[in-house]
Amino acid sequence: MLKTDVLHPQILSVLGASGHGSGILIADGNYPFVTRANPAAERVYLNFMPGKLTVTEVLQGLITLIPVESAHVMVPDDGSTPPIHHEFEEILPNLQLERHGRYPFYDKAREADVSLVIATGEQRIYANILLIIGVIPPQV
Repeated sequence: MLKTDVLHPQILSVLGASGHGSGILIADGNYPFVTRANPAAERVYLNFMPGKLTVTEVLQGLITLIPVESAHVMVPDDGSTPPIHHEFEEILPNLQLERHGRYPFYDKAREADVSLVIATGEQRIYANILLIIGVIPPQV
């Protein structure tokens, strides 16, 4: 029995095997999970039905498990800020979101360091976020 709120065994396993610099992609329901992410990354499908689970729900769970060094988001070609990005900023208040156009974001998600892709039922557009795992400093 675990004392954490996140109980998904596959997610916990991949996070346990990932380290500093590994990437975790949490993607909305429109994301091309198979073709636009690292082919070697473990895939977890939490997109049971539209709207369940959302990217922000998954993000809130993951930040209790890993240190986040940086966060990358996809932005529209016009450079505008999708409303969900404000929610990302509230959940990750000490990070500046690194913004990428659609295809540069896809390229980043295909990098070899991306170890986990989580598909959600998120219906909001541009609700994709790529987390880079940070370090846990030694306890002194």
